[in-house]
Amino acid sequence: MGVGFTFSRAHGVSSLGAEYFGAIFLVLGLGVRLVSIPLMITMIVAMVTVHWKNGWQAIHDTMSPFASADVNEAIERLHKAKEILQEYGHYDWLTQHGNFVVLNNGIEFAATYFLMLLVLFFIGAGNYLSVDYWLNRRCQQSGEGK
Repeated sequence: MGVGFTFSRAHGVSSLGAEYFGAIFLVLGLGVRLVSIPLMITMIVAMVTVHWKNGWQAIHDTMSPFASADVNEAIERLHKAKEILQEYGHYDWLTQHGNFVVLNNGIEFAATYFLMLLVLFFIGAGNYLSVDYWLNRRCQQSGEGK
């Protein structure tokens, strides 16, 4: 790489591009199978380099069979945070749409995204509401007219 341009920076830039433009392309249904590949690679890299050390769970839960070793400490911190918010904050307003949780940052979400992208890779964009469908249909019609 060039001076000052490390592998991690290159991965960060490519991940940003893949996720930003990939999300747009997925919503449009444009190049879904092709776009799924760099997004799956990004998820694999994220699982291995960032989330793996935290185990499976994305959110700490003491009742889960996959609970991390520090789950009790995390839950203790959650209770302390709730006490502080109840005393000094607008706790009812803050929690009117859901409870506070402590993230574990495990591989659960990245693995789920990977599986969804894998499905899209194999089945494609779908019918009627995707650009891929209409482009494919147009190509087939122009091929029949010859």
